[in-house]
Amino acid sequence: MSDLFKEFAPVSAKEWKQKIQADLKGADYNESLVWQSPEGIHVKPFYHPDDFENPFPPISGQPTTWNIAQHIFIDDEAVANKLALDAVERGAEAIILSAEKKFAIEKVFKNFPFEETPIYFNLTFFSEEFLLHLKSYLSKKNATVHYNIDIIGNLTRTGNWFHNLKEDHRVLEKFVSENPSEAIISIDTTGYQNAGATIMQQLAYALAHANEYLNHFENVSLSPSINSGQAKVEGATIQQSLQITFKLAVGSNYFFEIAKIRALRKGYAALASEYGFSETCHIMATPSKRNKTLYDYNTNMLRTTTECMSAILGGADIICNLPYDALYHKSNEFGERISRNQLLVLKEESYFDTVSNAADGTYYIESLTDDLAEKALELFKSIEKGGGFLKQLKEGKIQQKIKESAEKEQQLFNQEELKLVGTNYHTNPEDRMKNAFDLYPFVKIKPRKTIIAPIIEKRLAEQTEQERLKQENNG
Repeated sequence: MSDLFKEFAPVSAKEWKQKIQADLKGADYNESLVWQSPEGIHVKPFYHPDDFENPFPPISGQPTTWNIAQHIFIDDEAVANKLALDAVERGAEAIILSAEKKFAIEKVFKNFPFEETPIYFNLTFFSEEFLLHLKSYLSKKNATVHYNIDIIGNLTRTGNWFHNLKEDHRVLEKFVSENPSEAIISIDTTGYQNAGATIMQQLAYALAHANEYLNHFENVSLSPSINSGQAKVEGATIQQSLQITFKLAVGSNYFFEIAKIRALRKGYAALASEYGFSETCHIMATPSKRNKTLYDYNTNMLRTTTECMSAILGGADIICNLPYDALYHKSNEFGERISRNQLLVLKEESYFDTVSNAADGTYYIESLTDDLAEKALELFKSIEKGGGFLKQLKEGKIQQKIKESAEKEQQLFNQEELKLVGTNYHTNPEDRMKNAFDLYPFVKIKPRKTIIAPIIEKRLAEQTEQERLKQENNG
């Protein structure tokens, strides 16, 4: 078989551009074909090896595979246990458990396959006693666990610490120092994306958020029991063993979202290396809520499919899909099965699990990755110069920047420049939703005293949907 590549002479980037300019027949190349993203990145019509002086370095921590996760909310322990076992039986490779209060641990994990199935927690309460009990139980089961404790994330979401700054840090410090090799800390960035932050902001805030933990734990010693037992090093610190898990929400800008995950790994590796911590992080990804809709809700399945694809190609370790009806229905068997099967189809039938790091070496994505990482690092440095993430949260600067970005995006949606099929584009006037709700699908305002302004998640379609629902009721 002949080598077809030898039949054609190589074409330089300059030659490609000359050909394009000739085809434009006098139109300006930059004005016609180069566009600027909300992050300020100029996207070219083509990318060429001539644009890159050096080979692309590997990204630290890129996984060779990814796991399908199923989310389960613990209300009734027996029901949660049944749902978890059923999800594993039907293809889930990891379980994410959410809870708002203490639960009977043994009931939730009855007959659970600990050795095969990693467990991820999303606890919206912070009890030292409960965490110690939970850790003791799961250690005896040799379970792989990500506790995902994020006291700063709770502050950004609710406007308050769980208890107070000093107590939250004391409990976290104790839990980490006594369990240095466990995945304890998480950085929840989903709220930034779902509230309307740009990709660059999401990355910068993720790094600044993480930096608060790295800075705090830089000189924290292992607990005395660990030093005298496992480590046997006087004054040993947790630097080499600390594991960080990032939670990401993935939006619809397909290639940018691929690059976002890769850029986060690059940025975190650079940050962690400055402290002497492990440069590898663990990434959990889930589709964004910001672009999901009530009307023509089946389009949510199309949105979540491409968002999961971005998460896979970007290099997430674990992906939990968002059911198409999650906005307005309580968790139900059909919605959960469809969302899980979307991932199973991608993995088992579309072969998204066959090649690891498929985006490596693609000129466009590599360029986006570098551009996003560089711009995020610049913003991160400005946050640190301004006193750090917590200080800027207290001053309201982070919240204001997200609000400004969200308003710009909302304006694009309102002007129909940003389109959501079935909501502000190709709408079906016969679509009715007023009797479909199990859950309230809009922003809930709960007046309460907070120490900072919380970061509020809001979907783009909310105002439009409320107006359509009002018309339904009036009709």
